[in-house]
Amino acid sequence: MPGLQIIPGDFANGQVKALLEYHLRGMHASSPPGHVFALDWSALQSPQIAFFTGWLGQRLVVMGALKNLGGGAGELKSMRVAEGEAGKGHGAAMLRHLIAEARARGMRRLSLETGTGQPFAAAEALYRAYGFTKGEKFADYEQSDFCQFFHLGLV
Repeated sequence: MPGLQIIPGDFANGQVKALLEYHLRGMHASSPPGHVFALDWSALQSPQIAFFTGWLGQRLVVMGALKNLGGGAGELKSMRVAEGEAGKGHGAAMLRHLIAEARARGMRRLSLETGTGQPFAAAEALYRAYGFTKGEKFADYEQSDFCQFFHLGLV
């Protein structure tokens, strides 16, 4: 089987739609009402967002997006590995790709919002392993007991 290939996401692909739906279901199941900031199908197609998918052969295993916030800032969105693919390095590969993409686009800071608790522990550990540090809210997010914010300087 070939190695992971990360390419721009194809919104016409059924596997992509299924992974996005899986992601949204998971976020709603793991987050209190009003605290789900995952992007839906139409929001991911915004001109400010670069959406990527990772494939092993013909099988989609990971997705992630980079949102341009302007002023040299970017945000990670929609990071998710497919069901049964956790712990295999696909999330780390996508994160490395998104960080490189942010640098290539001239971004100086990359941020993300995630939840707290066990469902988010693996994601938090991954972000910390790549140098993200917990910090202040950004963009239009509101501070809450559930939301946490991480940042990575890119310069």
